Amino acid sequence: MRAWKVHEYGEPAAAMVLETDAAEPSREPDHALVSVRTVGLNFADLLSIQGRYQVKAPLPFTPGIEACGIVIEPDDAGLVHAGQRVIAAAPWGALAERVAVPGASCFRVPDSISDREAAALLLTYQTSWFALVRRAALAAGEFLLVHNGAGGVGSAAIQIGKALGATVAATAGGPDKLEVCRRAGADHLIDYRDEDFAVRVHELTGGKGADVIYDSIGGDVFDASTRCIAFEGRLLVIGFAGGRIPEIAANRIMLKNISVVGLNWGAYRDRSSPLVADAYERLCEMHARGQIAPVLFGAYAFEDVVHALSDLAGRKSYGKVIVDVAGAPA
Repeated sequence: MRAWKVHEYGEPAAAMVLETDAAEPSREPDHALVSVRTVGLNFADLLSIQGRYQVKAPLPFTPGIEACGIVIEPDDAGLVHAGQRVIAAAPWGALAERVAVPGASCFRVPDSISDREAAALLLTYQTSWFALVRRAALAAGEFLLVHNGAGGVGSAAIQIGKALGATVAATAGGPDKLEVCRRAGADHLIDYRDEDFAVRVHELTGGKGADVIYDSIGGDVFDASTRCIAFEGRLLVIGFAGGRIPEIAANRIMLKNISVVGLNWGAYRDRSSPLVADAYERLCEMHARGQIAPVLFGAYAFEDVVHALSDLAGRKSYGKVIVDVAGAPA
């Protein structure tokens, strides 16, 4: 079996090795064995390879946390069956020709969704769904500000926000990334390189501010977001792609009655929450209605994973980066 392996933490070009005779994954009774067809890459993969993710993968390990594939061996509980096409979430292991995944973390892929779209539909869309629907309770008519709108979770948040009836403003750097936000459905585009997004949000909302702010960057972006959030607004903490984990004085939370709300989707997955399956059904319904569609930057060959991760790390990509493990997918 071919599989990418990390034997020592570091940058992908130095740390990753493509092994052609890797050991087959061992299937526990509650796991299913899946033949991988496509993998969606995420910023979390980079952090795992570098040894900087909040949960360190034990060395040696195979990176990759979401995949679309065909069930070879079902789990003993029968949550999935052999021959079924699924998308699967795992803490790691997806960048291989086969992966063992808990049956409860596998979801059937409708025929209307391609392999590449399926590999892009799980982590980013689940993250944005849980953030906007469960944690922030975004309502129709509210104003949503999405930071890094051209990224995977950002483009998903734009689409879900529009489907929920919100007015959506998105920040991005440069005209190409702003065009991605526009195609995803953003009503207002803000180039953070050229203008102060906090000032622009106040202009767009008549001084009120954003009801919900979706922040996957942290650092200075988080700090500035507190200047343009509305009374009773909700500031969603999704991640810290900017590097610095920010802090906020409690009096700033109190004065405008705002909520600072965290979202770690993996905690729902790890607790086998039934909310995950429910969210997946809602997302499939949105896809069938044409309300959401993964923004795909491109698909890389399995042998080019290091190149794909380099493009992701260098912010050359937008939306979702996909790896074709089993050749060109259906």
